[in-house]
Amino acid sequence: MLLPESVLYGHAFAVLSTFVAINTVMYAVLTIVKILPGVRLPRRRSGRRLRKETRSIYPDGPL
Repeated sequence: MLLPESVLYGHAFAVLSTFVAINTVMYAVLTIVKILPGVRLPRRRSGRRLRKETRSIYPDGPL
């Protein structure tokens, strides 16, 4: 389908093509982020999160 030259150089066509370009880049970035493994930040263990007793099958093991 060929469009007349007046349509291709019109303001509405420029706005639509800009929207499509931004949308395509956005979906490409979202796809790449979803493919990559998740980033896990190391968490410090505060005193109240530590167990007072071991729940291991080895009772003399570390807490």
